[in-house]
Amino acid sequence: MGLVLFPGDGDVTSPDVSWSYGDFSMFRKWLAQADGFTLAEMDGFGGDRPWSSVSTTLAPLLNHPDDEGELTPAQCAAILPRLEEILSQHETDPCDPLLRRRVEDVGKLVIVLRVCVSKDVELFFG
Repeated sequence: MGLVLFPGDGDVTSPDVSWSYGDFSMFRKWLAQADGFTLAEMDGFGGDRPWSSVSTTLAPLLNHPDDEGELTPAQCAAILPRLEEILSQHETDPCDPLLRRRVEDVGKLVIVLRVCVSKDVELFFG
C-alpha cells in the first residue's frame, strides 16, 4: 500500500506520482535537508521546532498528512519553483542510485504540480 499525489482534474490520464509511505517519508526528509533543516526536528515529526521557524516554500508539502487532503493551486504554484531549482541542481548527478531516485521523484512531482497550476486544480493526496 502506498501514497499517490495527483491533480484534482478528474482526468484519469493525468500524471501522478506515487511512493510507499516509507519512501515518501525519506523523500520529504531529503527535501527538508535540501532546504537546510532536519525534518525530524520539526513539530509533528518527532521534534518540537515550530514550522514558523523555518523559511521554506516547501512547508505545505513537507508538513502535510501522508494520505489525505490536498494542496491548493496557489500552494502548488508556490512550491513549484523551489522543486524546479532542486531538480536543476541535481539533474547531472547520476552516480548515486539513491540520489538519482530522489531526482526522478522531484521530476515526476514537478510534472504533476505543473498540471495543477495550469488547470487551476488541487493536488490530492490519496
